Amino acid sequence: MQKTLTLAIIWLALQASHVYANEPILLQERPLRIAVAANFAPALKVLLADLPNNTNIDYQIISAATGTLYQQIKHGAPFDLFLSADSTRPALLEQAGLIIENSRKSYAYGQIALWSATQPLTSLSILNNYSGNLAIANPDTAPYGKAAKQALTYLSLWSEQKTKLVTGINISQTFQQVRSQAVPLGFVAYSQLKMNQYQGLLIPEQFYQPIEQQLVIVKTSKQVAIAQKLSDFILQTNSQATLQQLGYLPVKTEND
Repeated sequence: MQKTLTLAIIWLALQASHVYANEPILLQERPLRIAVAANFAPALKVLLADLPNNTNIDYQIISAATGTLYQQIKHGAPFDLFLSADSTRPALLEQAGLIIENSRKSYAYGQIALWSATQPLTSLSILNNYSGNLAIANPDTAPYGKAAKQALTYLSLWSEQKTKLVTGINISQTFQQVRSQAVPLGFVAYSQLKMNQYQGLLIPEQFYQPIEQQLVIVKTSKQVAIAQKLSDFILQTNSQATLQQLGYLPVKTEND
């Protein structure tokens, strides 16, 4: 019995290297699996670092494009909590009866920015005569790419720029394309600039539809109470203030 227990402890210790977790660990059958949109994963890690010690949640972050995670949930992926980069996919999961009732909540509003790793930007007028490649996330599948397309359309530049686009699978890939200088200019998430202390041009809100990011608790979760605790934590006032510092717009709380 003692040998079995010792082997179990060693196995858990090895697994810890693959899990973003807080100590002490709550007795859970497995870590809470959090599926999170690529743009929000770095911010989520910052938030979870501030979890109160008495929360005792063992968790695992799985980051990918929102559309990819949505498809995985539809096909039965064993996630507990899903933090989307939009409100469309959570609503579709709700309509399909795949989430816990009343768990769909808006947790942040994303913002986009124009950025170059090779030159300082002072005005959006740089786009008027720009002839180089322009990086954006895929506007057909990525919420931040859709917002970038809307901003270009607002500026009457979409027809001119669409033939020069370098599209990333998600906003994280687009950010890497610009940061590596593979593409000289691109639309990225404002939060990516804030978290890396880069300077870019924040695109005015009226240039694109709000990037309303929502979370849901997946119906097949065996850890609904823990997922709800984490949802409440993300939505609390202190967490929302942190997200604002990280480049997101906060959601309205019941006390606002």
